[in-house]
Amino acid sequence: MAEPTNTPVPASTPRSSSPVGGGSGGGHHPNAPIIPITSLPHSPLAAAFAPSRRRVLHIGDPVKYNLGTYAQFSAQCEIIRPEAHERERTAFLQALREKRWGDFHAIFRPFWGTGGEMGRWDAELINALPSTVKVFASAGAGFDWADTKLLGERGIVYCNSGLAAAEAVADFAIAMIISTFRLLPWCISAASSGDTVEFQDCHENATIKSHNLRGHKVGLIGLGRIGQQIAKRCRFGFGMDIWYYDVAEMPKSVTESLEAKTCASLEELVGSVDVAILCAPAIPGATSALITARELGCFRDGARFVNVARGSLVDEEAVANALDSGKLSSVALDVHPREPSISDRLREHAKTGRAMLTCHNAGGTVETHIGFEELSMRNVMAVLGGQMAITPVNMQYLR
Repeated sequence: MAEPTNTPVPASTPRSSSPVGGGSGGGHHPNAPIIPITSLPHSPLAAAFAPSRRRVLHIGDPVKYNLGTYAQFSAQCEIIRPEAHERERTAFLQALREKRWGDFHAIFRPFWGTGGEMGRWDAELINALPSTVKVFASAGAGFDWADTKLLGERGIVYCNSGLAAAEAVADFAIAMIISTFRLLPWCISAASSGDTVEFQDCHENATIKSHNLRGHKVGLIGLGRIGQQIAKRCRFGFGMDIWYYDVAEMPKSVTESLEAKTCASLEELVGSVDVAILCAPAIPGATSALITARELGCFRDGARFVNVARGSLVDEEAVANALDSGKLSSVALDVHPREPSISDRLREHAKTGRAMLTCHNAGGTVETHIGFEELSMRNVMAVLGGQMAITPVNMQYLR
């Protein structure tokens, strides 16, 4: 699959305007290119979908950016959008059981901030869906909130929108990597404090703890779309050496261009690099973290750690312990296991500049949300049109 630039799919097809509210005019957004459905590969699902108007359950806010694509989407499908009060879990379940929206064929969630009022998509919700549902396309890269295995077993393709967020997350990850080498939280807080003693202390003493990035080893835990984007920036922008660990075998076309070194285990990776970046997806149904005291014990003394993946993948108390002991020199964490609550111990380390803590912001750009919308609609139209989904994540479970 082609990697993104600012948006998930290559541009070419012009779009018409649409009467849908929420945007600022016509249908062509300059940062929202689309892909013709006819260019997608043929799918075995085609036999199940003769060309006809299908029903789509649209959960969440109205489409705001890609109005031209929405015009095409709504021309092909009958869009049903439940009211906000109908999306609360109890009411939503009751509506499904009553078949209030009939036998719909797809679920469409174009934004991450809304459309999740019903909570986790577990067996209770999934088993209440009509048997006609064949695709669930959502904004967001993560899918630990949905039982994608059960969806697949029910014959429902789940599509995420990680491709649309890859560039934004990679850019943010670079800022976090720089922070771990240059103690940016300390530099910022000292300058912002208004205290001349703090300013002078940071000016004089941050130097001895700061380093250039060039020549250091960066380890990618996960070399998917986001990992590859981060690796390219580190290799070609900062002259860093690329190491990686991934459960999937990476093609030589990817690794050779980066001169990337593969590691046979996570322990080997973190024990070899100067900074490790967690950019792997959460594993649906996983009950334990990926980075615990055991893995942290394998890090090189004074190494750095960055998390732009999922908060649930990291034991933050163990990270705080590693900072206390000096095992880790600094960390940068965009995601947290109990959001919006942040570890008190890590907040204390942020005051000294050893921890950069952000509010799950890595993928949060206008361009990302434009891509979420576009890609979600394109996935639904592809599957209901008998074509392959663009970004499916559960095909191995599909019956």
